[in-house]
Amino acid sequence: MNKKHFIGMLIVLLISGFVIWQELRKTPVKALWGASKKLNINFLLLVLLVMVLSYACEAAIIWILEHKKGEPHRSAWSFFRIPIIQALFNAITPLSTGGQPSQLVAMIQMGIEGGRATSILLMKFIIYQICVLFAYVSTIIFGFHMVITKFSGLALFILIGFILHVSSIIFLLAIMFAYHWTKSATNWLMNLLERFMNKNTVEKWRKNTMEKIETFYAEGQNLKREKKKLLGASILTIGQLLCFYSIPYLILLALNLTPSWLEVTQMNIMIIMFMAIVPIPGASGGAEFSFQTLFTTFIHSNILLTLGMFLWRFTTYFFGMILGIFGWLFKPKKIRSH
Repeated sequence: MNKKHFIGMLIVLLISGFVIWQELRKTPVKALWGASKKLNINFLLLVLLVMVLSYACEAAIIWILEHKKGEPHRSAWSFFRIPIIQALFNAITPLSTGGQPSQLVAMIQMGIEGGRATSILLMKFIIYQICVLFAYVSTIIFGFHMVITKFSGLALFILIGFILHVSSIIFLLAIMFAYHWTKSATNWLMNLLERFMNKNTVEKWRKNTMEKIETFYAEGQNLKREKKKLLGASILTIGQLLCFYSIPYLILLALNLTPSWLEVTQMNIMIIMFMAIVPIPGASGGAEFSFQTLFTTFIHSNILLTLGMFLWRFTTYFFGMILGIFGWLFKPKKIRSH
């Protein structure tokens, strides 16, 4: 990690700490301490276990996509450290831009050749985006009315996040299933941009975009040929998403509340869509605000809301950061492919 990464980590800690401190100012410390002693410890431990299980599912996805006959055996730790390192760099870089590069570095450190590591991560990314598409679309269809009726202020931002996510996923699917049309449409768009912008700049965009289209198309074809790997990785990706999306529900159970899993999960998915457009490391500030705004539906006590917000932020961000720091420090033995 370099100086920029430490600055990003500091920003997350400062902004999140400030938001929580603002809430603590309105909440009597004795009352908060009393509420924390009433927490359901079993569900609290389950929250952390499910978060670890989410990382384990992601590690297993990489193992499935990496595994082939004749490949040397690598330790479970070498695979598990990949998603937790990603969690660390997702949290400390704006718009989670550091997650993918950090995974690539972690895979190279365990002995996987750079080109093959990139290919594996692209296949994983494609599978993840397809699964996420179904989650987002179903949530908007069946759950968006809750936000429209109760929190109209956030509805627009959630909708923007949804459009950005779905647009990028549709573009990815178009590359896989309408390759020639996508290339033609991209060229048409670049030709249009050349009328209004510097031609050299647009030409660089054209070249980079075309290279990415070629790469995604090639990996999409690889996935189609590896049907067993595709099925296994897809099932694990659904498991990973279910674990991660269920965290707020389990936190509410730890607070001795009994909400609907479906409603809470739909709300959480919409929070994630909103946080995607907050250009601050870890979506700091926006994450706390959105949690506080949306989850007042299920938590009517300011004390429990503050406690729940802290538990949610710790589990989904700081817990991953802590694990990621250990993952970064304790490197596995480097085992090169034959």
